[in-house]
Amino acid sequence: MDKHLTDRVAELLAIQSHLEVLEADRKARETANWVGLVKLYEGMRPRDAAAIFNGLDKPVLLEILDRMKPAKASPVIALMEPESARQVTAELAARRTHGATAAN
Repeated sequence: MDKHLTDRVAELLAIQSHLEVLEADRKARETANWVGLVKLYEGMRPRDAAAIFNGLDKPVLLEILDRMKPAKASPVIALMEPESARQVTAELAARRTHGATAAN
């Protein structure tokens, strides 16, 4: 009985370890995908990026802007529709405030 439990615990720990590796791989792929998308927009003219950003879904827009270099994001935000720029700025500020609070 005791050997059976020991074997089962070892099996479950191996499964947990495997799942952790799979999750780390998934996160790495997701990060790489975002990095590629961010580079795409950072390479665009700010006016062109702003025109696209005005129509993007908010969650996608926030992920992209949050990952962009400030020097690249600021001219794009400046060229966005004013209401969209205000909303995304407020949501980025809230996201960063909550992120900083969660990290502490």
